[in-house]
Amino acid sequence: MAANPQNPAASAPRRKVSRHRGEGQWAAGHFTPLNGNEQVKKDDDGLNVRTRIETIYSKRGFDSIDPSDLRGRMRWWGLYTQRRPGIDGGKTAILEPEELDDTYFMLRVRIDGGALTTRQLRVIGEISQEFARGTADITDRQNVQYHWIRIEDVPEIWNRLEGVGLSTVTACGDTPRVMIGSPVAGIAEDEIIDATPALEEMKRRVLNNPAYSNLPRKFKTAISGSPLLDVVHEINDVAFVGVRHPEHGPGFDVWVGGGLSTNPKLGVRLGAWVPLDEVPDVYEGVISIFRDYGYRRLRNRARLKFLVADWGAEKFRQVLEDEYLGRALTDGPAPEQPVQRWRDHIGVHRQQDGRFYVGFAPRVGRVDGATLTKVADLAEAHGSGRVRTTVEQKMIILDVEEGQVDSLVDGLEALDLTARPSSFRRGTMACTGIEFCKLAIVETKQRGAQLIDELERRLPEFDEPITINLNGCPNACARIQVADIGLKGQLVLDDRGEQVEGYQVHLGGALGLEAGFGRKVRGLKVTSEELPDYIERVLGRYLAGREDGERFAAWAARASEEELS
Repeated sequence: MAANPQNPAASAPRRKVSRHRGEGQWAAGHFTPLNGNEQVKKDDDGLNVRTRIETIYSKRGFDSIDPSDLRGRMRWWGLYTQRRPGIDGGKTAILEPEELDDTYFMLRVRIDGGALTTRQLRVIGEISQEFARGTADITDRQNVQYHWIRIEDVPEIWNRLEGVGLSTVTACGDTPRVMIGSPVAGIAEDEIIDATPALEEMKRRVLNNPAYSNLPRKFKTAISGSPLLDVVHEINDVAFVGVRHPEHGPGFDVWVGGGLSTNPKLGVRLGAWVPLDEVPDVYEGVISIFRDYGYRRLRNRARLKFLVADWGAEKFRQVLEDEYLGRALTDGPAPEQPVQRWRDHIGVHRQQDGRFYVGFAPRVGRVDGATLTKVADLAEAHGSGRVRTTVEQKMIILDVEEGQVDSLVDGLEALDLTARPSSFRRGTMACTGIEFCKLAIVETKQRGAQLIDELERRLPEFDEPITINLNGCPNACARIQVADIGLKGQLVLDDRGEQVEGYQVHLGGALGLEAGFGRKVRGLKVTSEELPDYIERVLGRYLAGREDGERFAAWAARASEEELS
């Protein structure tokens, strides 16, 4: 199923080549690059930049880096230039890339399935302290992101990461990004099926593989056998969701075409049930469809979601079966509605083997290397050698004996990593924001942390599940459209008519089997300073006006604009 990277036509279905360039689909015979990004990828595979980093750039310094590598291929190894300090949000869309670039990098460590040993976590923490000025943010795709990385230090960082089985390969770029998975795979008492073997085989087939290193855009993957639907499957390019087939038993329901950013779309079911051992074949088929049929003409239409929207689920499944699998898939059931109100695994939970796992909450994913090494020490001191990251910017320690649980929880509290968080700390996420991101317009991490503290002070008794997601720009890295309260960063006018940092508000978004995008009220924008007042006000109206058991998203869908303002 793999393509010949030197001749992609060899893997594409044979068909008459059209003269016009269409959408730049390889399967239609359109191999001529139609934009600069496609030309860069054709000129040299992004995987090859590693050699230049190790042999040239790390020795000669930042100024020696070729621009096509700096703002293109280096992403194939998890490297982005970070935002130069002191550039305000009003200049984000005005300045040229070289004016926004700092001489330091963000480096993303991929953590597929969120799975780490305590030894790996300790190495991540040590690298943070030695090379990244202490930074080590947990993302909402289970990765860890460093900042302040010098190009001179990258080879040594790779050496240390790879020495413990970690990597930054295709953590960014037009590639198969990190494969998110249930952080309690193989241990949860209520698990339908353990997806770990499939995830490992998927990684083996596609990572560092030139057959899949030139995709039209990024490709996001999720797989989980948890009934909690704990991997935001609706907003991934492909997702495998654990279900029980009435005749064949446990397996996976297949979803394709999800994604957010400025043109959000929820994934659609193919209606196919796939057993565990066939998941890698189906995965490889879906990613190959994207490679061969994906749109390469316009970057803003190059995600798989646009192809799925044009084809529909029925055609997509037919092409997958006929051209890539060579066999029909089995029809299967949809997932069942989760019964728990939270799906983030926070708190103390019993495992299949009688031991316990403990989920805990940093503030908006912001941690540091010293804290991560202390978490590794704390886990080991309480009998655990395994930790996990989650898609909510949280962490979990596995395999804790019952008699060790209370002491572990107390130890986490001492690190300000609570296993008993408020609804606000539990449900608030934030992207990187203007501190480091070249696309951002406003601050997010510090604002989110301050917002948690303020809401805990003002609404100490509030205990309903609530998600508050802050994003520094329209690109939705923090999933603003599917949050109860989604906050899209932009510049707004304050009461004095001055331009200040603020947010457009989205209300009532959700994931799960009642997934939907948040509602935008015309003209509803708040300044950063007004944010605690606004959220206190709208949550007060929700508490006063909700029906018995009504979730915030349902209330927001029926509330008047006046109630939401």
